[in-house]
Amino acid sequence: MSHSMTGYGQSARQYGGYVIQFEIKSVNHRYAEIVLRMPREWTCYEDGLRRLVQRHIKRGRIDVYISKEREDNSSLPFVLNSSIVRSYMQAAEELSRDYGVSANFTARDILTLPDVLTAPELTKDAQASRDDEWESVLQDGLEEAVSGLMRMREMEGLHLVRDLESRLLKLDNLHSELTLLAPEVVSDYRARLQGRLSELFEGALDEQRFAMEIALFADRSNIDEELIRLKSHFEQCRGLLNSREPIGRRLDFLIQEMNRETNTIGSKANHLALVNRVLEMKAELEKIREQAANME
Repeated sequence: MSHSMTGYGQSARQYGGYVIQFEIKSVNHRYAEIVLRMPREWTCYEDGLRRLVQRHIKRGRIDVYISKEREDNSSLPFVLNSSIVRSYMQAAEELSRDYGVSANFTARDILTLPDVLTAPELTKDAQASRDDEWESVLQDGLEEAVSGLMRMREMEGLHLVRDLESRLLKLDNLHSELTLLAPEVVSDYRARLQGRLSELFEGALDEQRFAMEIALFADRSNIDEELIRLKSHFEQCRGLLNSREPIGRRLDFLIQEMNRETNTIGSKANHLALVNRVLEMKAELEKIREQAANME
């Protein structure tokens, strides 16, 4: 089933004394654009996370937000970086001495400064193991969020498909009416022209020239080819709507072609009822175009 490009998903994981939140949303976009926002220390995992999203989503703007918060009851082993603390204290004394700025620090003030608390250094093997664990946690959390997003996109896509199918049915009905009206265009023109010429020449018509004029008009106003192509485009659209592959771009192309054929029919039309049907068809095609812009 075709998917919408609009959706939202979220998930959460607990690991290493942190709660990691995952949010992902997608909106319409001509191509696939993935924007990742997460803590700087996780940028080394960005390529893998991006590939995970790309496996599921082929089109749309996808915003991924990953954040972490310390658990309230966490007891992470941090080490006080004494050299950094001394540097801060020295800088504070210089500010007090040179600029008269108060240098009164509390322990809480110092602990909130960057790099004052650091995690204990690990061996290379332990660090590699921890990196692998973090990557696994991030991959699992994002996979769950993407699954939620895809469920929403699929449900939205189902509604869009139903709406498009109903509009294609309306186009089919209008197409049938155009097919029935097409022969009347020439016969109505024949009757009008014959009436005018009879009034002008008091019944003395040149039958050969009259027949030639009718033949030329019939050729100019013939819409059989356009109607055949329109019918083919309708069937192709229905086939796309039942596809499990991304259809947005192909559907957009078909809509352009249907608009082209409809405009051609309108330009050839010289019949009020036929023109009215063409206008209705153009209105339905515009609604289809708006809805199709949401399809992946």
